[in-house]
Order: sequence, then structure tokens, then C-alpha cells
Amino acid sequence: MAERSTAAVDVADNSGGEPLAAKADKATTDGTAQAQDTEGADPWGADAGQDSPAAVPAAPDLHSGHKLAGRYRLEECVTRLDGFSSWRAVDEKLRRAVGVHLLPADHPRARSVLAAARSSALLGDPRFVQVLDAVEEGDLVYVVHEWLPDATELTALLAAGPLEAHDAYQLVSQISQAMAAAHREGLAHLRLTPGAVLRSSTGQYRIRGLAVNAALRGITSDHPLRTDTEAVGALLYAALTRRWPYESDAYGLSGLPKDLGLIPPDQVRAGVHRGLSELAMRALVNDGATASRQEQPCTTPDELAKAVAAMPRVLPPEPTFTAPPEYQRTTYQQGTYGRPTARPASATQPVMATPPAPLQSRTGKALKWAVSALLIAALGLGSWQLAETVLDRDKDSREPVTTQTDENEDDNNAVEPSKPVTIASARDYDPLGPDGSEKPASIKNVFDGDAGSYWPTSGYYSADFGRLKSGVGVVLDLGKVQQVGNVDVSFIGRTSVELRTSDGPSVPQMPDGFTKVAQGSGTKVSLKPDKQVKARYVLVWLTELPLSDDGNYRGKVSDIKITS
Repeated sequence: MAERSTAAVDVADNSGGEPLAAKADKATTDGTAQAQDTEGADPWGADAGQDSPAAVPAAPDLHSGHKLAGRYRLEECVTRLDGFSSWRAVDEKLRRAVGVHLLPADHPRARSVLAAARSSALLGDPRFVQVLDAVEEGDLVYVVHEWLPDATELTALLAAGPLEAHDAYQLVSQISQAMAAAHREGLAHLRLTPGAVLRSSTGQYRIRGLAVNAALRGITSDHPLRTDTEAVGALLYAALTRRWPYESDAYGLSGLPKDLGLIPPDQVRAGVHRGLSELAMRALVNDGATASRQEQPCTTPDELAKAVAAMPRVLPPEPTFTAPPEYQRTTYQQGTYGRPTARPASATQPVMATPPAPLQSRTGKALKWAVSALLIAALGLGSWQLAETVLDRDKDSREPVTTQTDENEDDNNAVEPSKPVTIASARDYDPLGPDGSEKPASIKNVFDGDAGSYWPTSGYYSADFGRLKSGVGVVLDLGKVQQVGNVDVSFIGRTSVELRTSDGPSVPQMPDGFTKVAQGSGTKVSLKPDKQVKARYVLVWLTELPLSDDGNYRGKVSDIKITS
């Protein structure tokens, strides 16, 4: 059965079956038309509409300084077209920058924009720019979402040149996984352009405008899975070649030469990674394009994510070191220190006379006798003192020795043996995850004393959590503030871990709220703080995962013991 989707899809299965969607009353846009759109991308990734300006009400005539809900102060209009406008604004309540889309309440797409924004907000996936509010107020409809001033658009990255193979690999890996997760929740993007992809300073890619950008533009698709998959393929193609994979120029990129068709990236530019080139062609299936007859096309984001995970991981380039400048070595470094310098014989070179032997005069002889007398006297005095010392020592050895002992000395020097600390309770800890939890049903296995049971994390496509988060972990509640001397953690598979603690009255909401006191790596890791630590909450924070039998990277904690 053919599938159809607006930007917000209500239900969809993992296999690309037909999702149930609220159908918009606008023209359908398929994947080819989306990819070949030649209009430039505005900073919000929603730069043009499907309807003509005459068909929709004019954009609200607001100005800088206007407040929405007494809270969101408009600062700068980013774009104004097709009956809606986009602004950079300030949330005065939380004192942070936000973005706002505005359109009249009687706009023909106002209802679908609200529905798309609310559906996107429910996803809560940190890989997407989050929708913070969606409101109809009087004659206005507005959508508020995050503003990321330190992130860089893919458009700007490509303006500087093609991406390195490792960066392109991270791009397609993270974007395909994010879109696969969105489609599993029934959400499609349908407007996934270079302007809709941001890279943070930590290298994490984030997608903005999920469902909302397409709703603003009235874009729908009969094949949302294929449309978004082709869009990811086009992004990878552009990242590898700095060319848009169609004949028309778009998003500041030149299109392909006319009449050549869709040619693989490694034929467009020399030095392109062959595996990534084939992957881009497998995703761009609008013309049945595939770089290899042996590989099947990828028609869904989930298939594309699995194809990325199946290929060998592309490592970052090795760092290059510049050799220090050459310098003149000293004679000591050259091994000639203390050797006479060879000089050519010369008839005119003066001959130095041999100096007389030292201390041959009358004064010199007197000095020698005086020094000798002093040495003899010193030797005699030293011998006498040595003999006296030996006699005194022999005398002391025959006398009984009494030693006064401080009664409190043993008490002060005694080392108190470590004692086991009882763990009152435990909980999984993943504040950066979409639902804030990580396999909570198995958490009791970490302190049940059974080495055969364990708590597993979710599966990831790489050891560093697909670069989606810094880690996941377990928070142990000790019941009260106690001394934490050593934490022994047993893993199934070599795992990197940090020990973090907090003596506060409640569990910190983010990992940075804990204090890092130790770290280690292995299957049996002993985490001992460098100094005395008192805490009520102990966070065992996993930072690098081992490869599991199912092909994913997954952490498994079988036992945790704490001693004071």
C-alpha cells in the first residue's frame, strides 16, 4: 500500500508501511521535487512556500520589541514570506535566546503547523532542535523553539569546502539514526536541506524544523520514508563533493553537469571515500541510482542507518606534527667535548714554550710542608674521635635500655579497616536521552550480589554512543551522606567509566551536577578517589561501551560494591 504523509505523521511502522496522516489540502511534493528546489535556504530552513503570496494572508506586521504571552520578546526578523515570519527572540522568563515562527490564525496552514509542532515536541529527542511552545493566541499562531547560537549550519560548512571523510561519516550516521527514530514515532521531516542541519562545537549534528518546516510550506509526500532517505543521501553527496546531486544549483552549491545523470561522488571529485560514495548512491534511489549492483538501495532511514553501521568505521585523520627547525649542535652534543681541535700545521704558527713545573720555588716548598702538617694533624684528631665513639657504643650495649611509649601512639597510627557501604537503592541515569531512562527494569541487578545478572544499556552504533551523548550510568543512593573510599564495578566487556559523587539532598538533574572523583577502564574496575569523599549519591557514569554479540555497542554492569 502506498504511504502518504504530511510533516506530522500520526502512526508509522518500521518497515515503511502506510502511516496514518492528517492530509493537508496543499499540493503533494515528492522526493525529487524537494531535492531539486533551487531556492536558497534561510536561517530557519523554511525559506519559501508552496502557495502564492496572494493565496494566503499577509505575514503579521509585528516589530522588534513586541512580546508574545508577556514573555517572548521579538528581537530580529529572520525571514518574512508566504504569510509567515520567523524571528530571533528572547525568553525573558528563562533569559535565553529562542526562535519563533509567526503566522495569522486564519492562515490555511495554521492548524497543520500547530499539529506538527506539538507532535515534534512530544518526540523529545536531543538530536532535533526542540519545540518549546506552540500557541494560538487571539489572531496569531506561533511556534517557539531552541536557538543554538554556537552551532554552524551545514550550508556554512560546505561553503568552506567538502567535509573530511570522517566528518561526512559522522554526518550520515547521526542524521540517518535520528530520522529513523523520528519515523518510528510517526514523524517525517520532508524538508531536510543543508540549512536544516547544524553541527555543534562538540561535533554533534542536530536537525531543526522536524515536521514544522514542511507544515509551514504546505509540503506533503506520498512516500515520506523515501523522501527523507533521499534527502539524507543528498546531504552526504554534497558533503563529499560540495555539489548538489541534481542539475539545478541549490543552497549555494553548484548542480551536476547537464545530461550526465546522477554520477557517483568518487567520479565527481578525486579522493572521495569509496564506501561513502556507494552509500550516497544507495540512498539516492529516485532514479534507481546505486553505485554497486551487489548492494540493495536504501529506501528508509532505518535501512540507511543499518548500512552505515555495517560498513567499516571511518576514523579521523592522524594528527600531523611539524619537525622542529634545525639548529647548530654544540661541541658537547657532537661528541667532541674535551678533544683537541685538529688544526693544519703551519710554518708560521708560533711554538709555545713549556711552562715550568708548579711549586718549584722556595715559597712553594714551604706551602707543601705546611699542608702536609695540617693533614697529619687532622688524621690524628679523626682517629682519636673514632676510637672514643666505638668505646662509648660498646659501653651502651652492655647497659639496659628503657623506652618510654606514648599510650596514645598506637591509637593515632591505627588504620581503620574499610567497611562495606549499604546501597539503599539505585536508578538508571540518562538525562540526555529522549525519555530520560535507560533500561530501568534491570537496575536492581547491579547490587544484588549475583555476578550472573546485569543491567544493560541501550544499543548504540558506536562505542561513544553514536556521539549523541556523553554517557549513561547508574545512580546509587546510600541513604545518607557517608564516607566513600572505594567503588568496585564489574562489567561484561571492557568499559570506560567515571565515578562521580554528590552530597546534596537530591540527585542532580545533569551529570555536571556531580563531582568527578575517579575514572578507569576494564572489566573489573576499582574506582578510588584521590582524597576523602563524603557523598549520598554515587554516579557510575559509563563513557565508552564495548561491542556486544548483537553487533551494537552496549554496556553491561553486573555488580557494584562500595566500601568506606
